[in-house]
Amino acid sequence: QVQLVEFGGGLVQAGGSRRLSCTVSGLTASTRAMGWFRQPPGKAREFVGSITKSGQSTAYTDSVKGRFTISRDAADNTIYLQMNSLKPEDTAVYFCAAAKAFFATFTTIGAADYWGQGTQVTVSS
Repeated sequence: QVQLVEFGGGLVQAGGSRRLSCTVSGLTASTRAMGWFRQPPGKAREFVGSITKSGQSTAYTDSVKGRFTISRDAADNTIYLQMNSLKPEDTAVYFCAAAKAFFATFTTIGAADYWGQGTQVTVSS
């Protein structure tokens, strides 16, 4: 059974940093492109960023470029999202996802095969 479990959410002040982690079990994370999505209050789920199977390439939505960084640790089967210079508009439930096997990159919800349960990040002004 594949499980993705996110850790690291919480309350942070604007301008602060937070690191989210996503531990994968039942699946070798390095065989899938992995991504982070978020769902702000009252809004639809949206793409945040992703990393390819090899870990050599990343992609981000424009609003987080230069502030957020995705990385992966193959040994721990874990994906990370380092979030810096946080803004109140970054407040959302953050979800980790694994892409379907044939996707080399991952930027859309439709490409997701597995999801975590989400972790709340609240940025206070």
